[in-house]
Amino acid sequence: MELVEATVDDLDALIDRWYDLATAMEDHSELNKLVYEDAKDVPDDGFRAHLDADDVTDYLVVDEGETIGFLTLSAGEHPSRRYSRYLRIVNLAIDEAHRGQGHGTAVVDRVRERARERGCDHLKVSCEWGNEGARRFYRDTGFEPKQVEYAQPLE
Repeated sequence: MELVEATVDDLDALIDRWYDLATAMEDHSELNKLVYEDAKDVPDDGFRAHLDADDVTDYLVVDEGETIGFLTLSAGEHPSRRYSRYLRIVNLAIDEAHRGQGHGTAVVDRVRERARERGCDHLKVSCEWGNEGARRFYRDTGFEPKQVEYAQPLE
């Protein structure tokens, strides 16, 4: 399994996989409801911006030559803290047919390696509170709960 940095040629693959992830998150909160009825409706400008950003990188997860998922990482700093440089897993999705085979764990292992190479001292990730599968996955890969985020729609 390898992480291949995405290029402009990969925008459709990223959008399709992001859309699958985003629609799965709709079940966890009203705030996750999408405005797009289909992946084809999703503009690519968000992922295009990532291609030009210094602090955000998208990857395709590739196993034996086949793309099986995607990953978005962002780098950041908390200069006033002892653990100050981090790499955040923004999106991590393995295609349904390839789940439960250790690919997600392998991705987290690769992210740890990249974070160390970049001089980071910790990783961050968040997931929906009601997504027990994701919470269990991140606990099983060594993450510890740190804080709770609250949200409120303004209607």
